[in-house]
Amino acid sequence: MARINLRQVEAFRAVMLSGSVTAAAAVMGVTQPAISRMLRDLQSSLNMRLFEKKGSGLVPTAAASALYAEVERSFLGLDRILAAAEEIRTRRTGMLRVAALPALANGFLPRFSGGFLLERPNLSFALFGVISPIVVDWVLNLQCDVGFAEVPIAHSGLPMSRMPALARVAVLPRGHRLESRAVLEPRDFEGETFISLMPSSSGRHLIDNIFAKAGVSRVLRVETALSEIMCGLVASGLGVSICDPFTAAEYASRGVVARPFLPRIDFDFAAVFPPHRSPSPVAVEFVEAFAHHIEGLGLIPT
Repeated sequence: MARINLRQVEAFRAVMLSGSVTAAAAVMGVTQPAISRMLRDLQSSLNMRLFEKKGSGLVPTAAASALYAEVERSFLGLDRILAAAEEIRTRRTGMLRVAALPALANGFLPRFSGGFLLERPNLSFALFGVISPIVVDWVLNLQCDVGFAEVPIAHSGLPMSRMPALARVAVLPRGHRLESRAVLEPRDFEGETFISLMPSSSGRHLIDNIFAKAGVSRVLRVETALSEIMCGLVASGLGVSICDPFTAAEYASRGVVARPFLPRIDFDFAAVFPPHRSPSPVAVEFVEAFAHHIEGLGLIPT
């Protein structure tokens, strides 16, 4: 049996669907003689009579009807491929894997992600909450498509997009003597038990420098790597701290009171992408939408 080509099969399908050579020619954007020639070649290649003349038209044979059922199954498969390609092109499908530092992953980022996914019902998603060094490691090793890590990033070669910076806030246990203050300053923390981030954290150095410059002595009794633990300890009444605004907001209903703190200490973080390749379109869209969402909070001074 001679080989057939896709255009011949398309011509056959077009005639079966439209019912005439004229209509099939219009659908395929070719002349009627071209359709007739492709049908003749197909019949010759298959050694099978597919149409019979009846008046000025063609009537499909039983063999044509049987063949059409198989052709249609194949074209439905092609249609699914085209539909999938369109969804990928318009960023509605695929898989997006995101790693984020706990300050974001403990509530704020999942809520944003839920809204993002509702608008993209065919997009699969994975979200991991891990500390910044692990975020960077997972992105470097292509385990995630995008990561959110605290700045500075240890690996300077990673493609990076800085996110809007928000001010850290003072966090107090509800009922604390400083709760009545509208804004807190370093001197307000003199002699207070202070819950610190670990010494390896960039935030720890920023906070300690502010208090050192002000000549304020705190009781540095407790250290932790996670802002959730920090806020949990604050809620217990153990002490006070300076915290990122995302975690502080999560604990507002759990016994923690947040107050603006001056001088301002920014919570800086960035989106990082795998090296040596272009970020996926949906990852870029996710990061841009998240940055816009943060800017819309109204917490960033102009």
